[in-house]
Amino acid sequence: MTLRLVQFLTQDGARRVGVAAEDARTLTLLPGVERVYDLAMAVLAEGGASLEAAVRARMSGGESVDYEAVVQEKRLLPPLDHPEPSRCHITGTGLTHLGSADTRDKMHKSTTAAEEATLTDSMRMFRWGLEGGRPAAGAVGAQPEWFYKGNGHFVVPPEQPLVSPAFAEDAGEEPELAGLYVIAPDGTPVRIGFALGNEFSDHVTERKNYLLLAHSKLRQSSFGPELRLGPAPADIRGTSRIRRDGQIVWEKPFLTGEANMSHSLANLEHHHFKYAEHRIPGDVHVHYFGTATLSFADGMRTRAGDVFEIEAPEFGRPLRNPLRVAENGAGLVRVRAL
Repeated sequence: MTLRLVQFLTQDGARRVGVAAEDARTLTLLPGVERVYDLAMAVLAEGGASLEAAVRARMSGGESVDYEAVVQEKRLLPPLDHPEPSRCHITGTGLTHLGSADTRDKMHKSTTAAEEATLTDSMRMFRWGLEGGRPAAGAVGAQPEWFYKGNGHFVVPPEQPLVSPAFAEDAGEEPELAGLYVIAPDGTPVRIGFALGNEFSDHVTERKNYLLLAHSKLRQSSFGPELRLGPAPADIRGTSRIRRDGQIVWEKPFLTGEANMSHSLANLEHHHFKYAEHRIPGDVHVHYFGTATLSFADGMRTRAGDVFEIEAPEFGRPLRNPLRVAENGAGLVRVRAL
């Protein structure tokens, strides 16, 4: 059985870490473990074989709790976080998924000089990924599109509202695979595992001009509720949906995993961690690997109260977040001189 870790609060507010049962009905508590981060760093410091081995060693005789109650009482936490939220870095890559076979076919066809001149920058980058996103072992492949989403203060726990700023022009889901990492004491990036994520972006702002992509991505996001240890399945098939007043108003399957991507995960990881600033010992990184499925692309406009729901069988319970729109912005932000 693949281990899936869940962080949550007890009814009296204490932090705990549990292992989800295969049927996702119960959580087996890990005695003495309050944070996945602490356990991972302890394993690294002790030179342990693996986080999975450390978890299994603590599972025997562990108390079980009702997983459904934790979910219904909204006591879930992100499955990986840092004691200092500003040391948790949230980033992502785009134009990484193959999409439809038709799109892939078009990208592989020869292009005349006239057609090449009319390609958008997004299409050119997508082509680079198709041509060089899966390098041979030991080689460096094409760079992906990369973006910054904020730090740990931007992360919303599962079941809690994703808040869209008052100045935002859209608030749309992005169902994605997220890689979860810690940086070892010697500066080596260490992958803890994977989770489902809702990367949550402002697609209207992004569509206006690709130079506004950075602004459109500075939004909250959510991932979890379960952290899957070990490698990610190559072919992940999930469902993304939006519920409104209890009814499904949009639903669509999505594909992710390396079998459905133009880049290998190793190539995307290299281009993120090649920067020395991304290898500060003790930091946490959450990296979204992109998507090919958006309700916005189907003309869907979300509104306050909608509930985003993203699920894939290999990742246990679905990731759910209601949408809330901030009523008031900060207005004109004035900077004070000191």
